[in-house]
Amino acid sequence: MRTVAEADDFASRAHEGQVDKLGVPYVEHVRAVAAGLVPFGDDLVMAGLLHDVIEDTGWTAERLRAAGVPPQVVSVVEAVTNQDGVPYETKIRRITADRDATLVKIADNAHNSRPDRTAGLPLDLRTRLAVKYRAARDLLWTAVDERDVEAIVAIVNPGLLNES
Repeated sequence: MRTVAEADDFASRAHEGQVDKLGVPYVEHVRAVAAGLVPFGDDLVMAGLLHDVIEDTGWTAERLRAAGVPPQVVSVVEAVTNQDGVPYETKIRRITADRDATLVKIADNAHNSRPDRTAGLPLDLRTRLAVKYRAARDLLWTAVDERDVEAIVAIVNPGLLNES
């Protein structure tokens, strides 16, 4: 798997049958994340497409490498993958140590924060997620160049650019 098209096809198959909290095919989320990473090259686009594969499917980092996913892409996917027992804020702080992982997580956070993705959720959950994602942005956005944040957010969730 060496091309974005191959990674997209793989992500589509890996997430087949999965839907988000609103019933939208899950692959649409990873595609939106990947779209925000286009300015940073194919490796990050591939990482965006695959960013939830280890977390949400039966695939492991070892299997991804064996399938021909470039090692640098697998490393980024591993960096953004939840680890059992690790609190969310600790995960975010760990991610900020890696620029590429930070960019993927910024795109993921921006898409998860879109009003059209949260509007159908119960108010209490929507409120908790808004606080969680905002706190993550406070850490993520300061870990990379402001222009990189703007490049991603302008594509994935432009409304966040007005966030103070």
